[in-house]
Amino acid sequence: MLLTVLGFYGGYPHNGIGTSGYLLQNDDKNLLIDCGSGVLNALANYMQPTELDAVILSHYHHDHTADVGVLQYEWLAAKKNHLLPIYGHTQDFVNYAQLTVENATQGIAYNDFESSDIEGLKFEFLRTVHPVPAYAMRITAKDGKVIVYTADTTYFDGLVDFAKDADLLIADTNFPEDVTGRKAHLNTKEAGTLAKQANVKRLLISHLPQTVDAETMLSQSQKYAGDIPVVHAFQGLELNV
Repeated sequence: MLLTVLGFYGGYPHNGIGTSGYLLQNDDKNLLIDCGSGVLNALANYMQPTELDAVILSHYHHDHTADVGVLQYEWLAAKKNHLLPIYGHTQDFVNYAQLTVENATQGIAYNDFESSDIEGLKFEFLRTVHPVPAYAMRITAKDGKVIVYTADTTYFDGLVDFAKDADLLIADTNFPEDVTGRKAHLNTKEAGTLAKQANVKRLLISHLPQTVDAETMLSQSQKYAGDIPVVHAFQGLELNV
């Protein structure tokens, strides 16, 4: 599996770089995980958006879905002979219903009770702790390699088992270590600790803040991750798993 970071900021784009979006390629299939603001332009550097095989959305906050509408317009304009599947949860049915656009895209529901086979990859979902329903993803390839994406979440114990022994953990790391208490995202201490407790092979911190230097976020996360290699997201970063 090849993961390419298309956007990594939380909340809003910054300095020409978009919010959450990751291109996952495996066996000639192109999957887009989240589709935040600015992601479609970044994707166009690698392929035509109409070459996507599927989109998987963790939740419906705008920094993860802002470019879905324009992606649907592009598919309409291209007059493709098949629909683009967009996977989403049904805990917010109003937003879920908008994933289907006639002659362009088809919304497909996932849940946390059973896995979904999406273009040859096994997707498992876990409801996270966030102000709106959001789902982490555990993605397993046929060769056994695993990517876990926490999506947006504060820390909770279930994340450790869900991320256990992953080859790559993509962790929502929106706060430095001194931000504690009730919050909607992980801080650097929690991201690094999660990686260590789950015994993952690599940690990618993403959903980064615009107001804290990425190297500071990296050094703090590395401190708590111990010997586990940590990298911070940047646009165009490619990771082979």
